[in-house]
Amino acid sequence: MALYVPQPRVPLRDWCEWTGNSWDKVQAVVGRSFRRPAPYEDAYTMAATAVLRLIRNYRLDPRRIGQLALGTESSKDNSAGAVIVRGMVDRELERQGLPRLSRQLEVPEFKHACLGGIYALKSALRYAAFDAEGRQAIVVCSDIAEYERGSTGEQTQGAGAVAMLVEAEPKLFEVDLAHAGSASDYRGPDFRKPFARHFDHEYAERGKRLHDFPIFSGKYSTFAYLDETGQAFDAMIERLGISDIDFLASVRGMFFHRPYHMMPLQALAFIYARALARAPQPHAEFQALCEQAGVPAEGVRDECRNEPDLFGEFLRLGGHAEAAQEPHPLTTKLAGMVRKSPAFQQLLATRVHLGTDWAMELGNLYTAALPAWIAAGFEQALAQDTELANAQLVAIGYGSGDAAESVPLKVVPAWREAAAKINFRSALAASVDLSQHQYEALHDGKHVELDCPARDQFVIARTGDTYETSFQDLGVDYYEFAQ
Repeated sequence: MALYVPQPRVPLRDWCEWTGNSWDKVQAVVGRSFRRPAPYEDAYTMAATAVLRLIRNYRLDPRRIGQLALGTESSKDNSAGAVIVRGMVDRELERQGLPRLSRQLEVPEFKHACLGGIYALKSALRYAAFDAEGRQAIVVCSDIAEYERGSTGEQTQGAGAVAMLVEAEPKLFEVDLAHAGSASDYRGPDFRKPFARHFDHEYAERGKRLHDFPIFSGKYSTFAYLDETGQAFDAMIERLGISDIDFLASVRGMFFHRPYHMMPLQALAFIYARALARAPQPHAEFQALCEQAGVPAEGVRDECRNEPDLFGEFLRLGGHAEAAQEPHPLTTKLAGMVRKSPAFQQLLATRVHLGTDWAMELGNLYTAALPAWIAAGFEQALAQDTELANAQLVAIGYGSGDAAESVPLKVVPAWREAAAKINFRSALAASVDLSQHQYEALHDGKHVELDCPARDQFVIARTGDTYETSFQDLGVDYYEFAQ
């Protein structure tokens, strides 16, 4: 694995001072900082930089790569995607006297909100299993999460890319695709980026520039996240043939899609509450927590069988997401009590601790958020001399709209050598804290002086502006490598 994040950083403590928000609350719920792309970079440059780092850090032979899969929701081109990344990497490899990527290279791009990276990973796994004939695949997740200034999502911005090598004989962890759990359901106006919004005067004016701010309804989206991650987890448990309470007792590490720090904790509390309710034997902790939360135990058990139609309810209420009802009200209330319990705190301390603190520096990376947390977890385990050989892990991905995947992982015995080359902390070390003026100008697309010259990364060199009968490159970006 290899990571890239832009240099411009917004410390959330500073952001709270600029905006009048509570630092104590933001730190507990969101994290400590987020990154913003510099004017010379986009999702493709970040992806290419991460891929080049992967090739260099692990001394890969580019000719053995048979698939380069890009997961993103920040594409700038509706025709090309991963092949743009390929082009950048090829030319820099050639400049360094190295062979280009194989000409027999698949270059797919995967899109489904923040889950596109997991879908890209599943494609690469299937390629390695059935088509590779000894070749390898690279998956790269690259995104820019940006929200309107003053919106409820502003503090959950971020940018970055993670590249992963997929091969038949893994050096870091195995992926048990045969027992992965999938779930999806159309949720209407959950979190969307419809093209039509760009033609709305109010949207354009409030953004100050050409932008990709999403259309979202926070409360409705939270309902969707909890329900779909729970459904995917249930599907995985069923395929594994194990109870969820036994799985939680045996798994060594859990990694979730994390748009902000608190959401994975909410998801795990929701999953844990359902696990207690469905325990094969009556669980004293479950009964006690139900009493403390003031919810009927049997009602929670009934909700475990729920398969809510959130979009149907939305339509029934006349198309108003703010009026949508919590689909698991008793379980959600119980989960709030669960988060305060000693048993759950112990679960966090032993199952969700690896990389969690380091990930609080990243912000929301959309498709790259989950693999970045996993990368942080492995590097922290190495730094703390934590033994993970043969440890069972789980990665739970989510994409708004919505869909989720729950994927079992197993750490290979010789994981340390590969983990030592991730260089997570060194990727974060290159940073420049923005002032309020710099952040607001950069966010609003205005020219601003930044002390972060591009180094050892791909950049946008220029943008084409020719629109003639014989030749057209209007809006096409041209890239180069800044040494």
